[in-house]
Amino acid sequence: MSELNKTTQTAANVASDLAARLTRRYFFGQSTLGISTAALAGVLGKDFIFGDQLRAADPKLAGSTLDNIGKGGLLKQFHHPPKAKRIVYLFMSGGPSQIDLFDYKPRLNQDHGVELPESVRKGQRLTGMSGNQATLPLAGSAFAFKQHGQSGAWLSELLPHTAKVADHLCFVKSVFTEAINHDPAVTFIQTGSQVAGRPSLGAWLDYGLGTTNENLPAFCVLVTKNKGGQPLYSRLWGSGFLPASHQGVQLRAGSSPVFYLSNPDGITRESRRQLLDGINQLHELERGQRLDPLIEQRVAQSEMAFRMQASIPDVADFSNEPESTFDLYGADAKTPGTFAANCLLARRLLERDVRCIQLFHKDWDHHGGLPGAIRGECKQVDQASAALVQDLAQRGLLDDTLVVWGGEFGRTSYSQGKLSAKDYGRDHHPRCFTMWMAGGGVRGGTSYGATDEYSYNIAENPVHIHDINATILHLMGIDHQRLTFKYQGRHYRLTDVEGNLINGVLA
Repeated sequence: MSELNKTTQTAANVASDLAARLTRRYFFGQSTLGISTAALAGVLGKDFIFGDQLRAADPKLAGSTLDNIGKGGLLKQFHHPPKAKRIVYLFMSGGPSQIDLFDYKPRLNQDHGVELPESVRKGQRLTGMSGNQATLPLAGSAFAFKQHGQSGAWLSELLPHTAKVADHLCFVKSVFTEAINHDPAVTFIQTGSQVAGRPSLGAWLDYGLGTTNENLPAFCVLVTKNKGGQPLYSRLWGSGFLPASHQGVQLRAGSSPVFYLSNPDGITRESRRQLLDGINQLHELERGQRLDPLIEQRVAQSEMAFRMQASIPDVADFSNEPESTFDLYGADAKTPGTFAANCLLARRLLERDVRCIQLFHKDWDHHGGLPGAIRGECKQVDQASAALVQDLAQRGLLDDTLVVWGGEFGRTSYSQGKLSAKDYGRDHHPRCFTMWMAGGGVRGGTSYGATDEYSYNIAENPVHIHDINATILHLMGIDHQRLTFKYQGRHYRLTDVEGNLINGVLA
């Protein structure tokens, strides 16, 4: 193109842009945006003020309360000073047996084989898998329990590594849920609703707080590879009705941890950069005409993907880890996609200030042959779970990192199917189960709540899963009642219309 043609084309572009800016729609669009922003700031107050402005307006809130508020989130200040900057959630899909891991019940062993008393069951419903059994014989645990640490926590012989970090852990032994089957139960604890379609915990955190690492997703998901058990769906880490930019990004084992991230053959990083620059120019022209915020989101997502092309391979490369790291996490940590490798990858992500990481490990659904099956699962997760806590502690990260471990419900104290001296199964049990927490803001070396002598009903301090999520948000600096999103005429939140802070677990 000649210089004259270039000049002519430039002038035409300028004229076209000026004409667009003089239209009534553009004028009122730009004007109302500024007016509505000012009005919204007046309604929402300090939550809507940008961080730098907030520091100038209120010096008391400067420092740690704002250092990790992040970019791209709704909140411009925390609701209260956070205790945790980041969270890693080790989710044991299928429902681990609290009776065989954490909730020591000598009376249950004494009454092994005795019919479950009606005074204990109290007419509560059972699943269709054991509801038609002629008898419901009590099944004591096949595993020995001992007390560990200065706290004297009771732990099964299946968890020798977890026992070593017992004084870091807070065991919540009185968790309950209304859901009795896997899919609604997992959906419930992850999204606050048994019905699919709500945003997940990580999506809510990203929506509220944004990211403190612009080169990695704020919400990363790791799933143990080659596991049986109940299926897991991407909606469990989805954004629901929140913008799609808040959904979790799954990192998989192998040379390409994130699908469609690497360049096709023949496309260099430089040519990718040129392509994005061209597309972004087109997006900018479109945004000037339509004022569509989704355009900015598309630009932000494509730019994030470009940065991830360099950051993801770096974080997934374990070659610079010393041999002592693999001794700590176990030999499986050298095999990508195992639970141990995912725990190590989680630590590397946490070091880079990724806000929320969820590890999913399936196959805890032990309706029959429980002693052998649960032994195998514990062998896969015990050492790595404890290693993650220990590793974070020795690196100075545990104080402001929240670690959560647990499943969607517990298991019954009676046997599903045939009971023998050494073999039994356990059905789903939503009435009570155990989770543990460690790190940022949690009182380590404690147990909260208690169940009856058969671990069938809660005896003290019941904790609903909404209470668990309310407490997680609280530790991250969020009031669960104030972080909402209006959808179809209603203001939704992670804890729906319930949820209470579990003060007894707070340090």
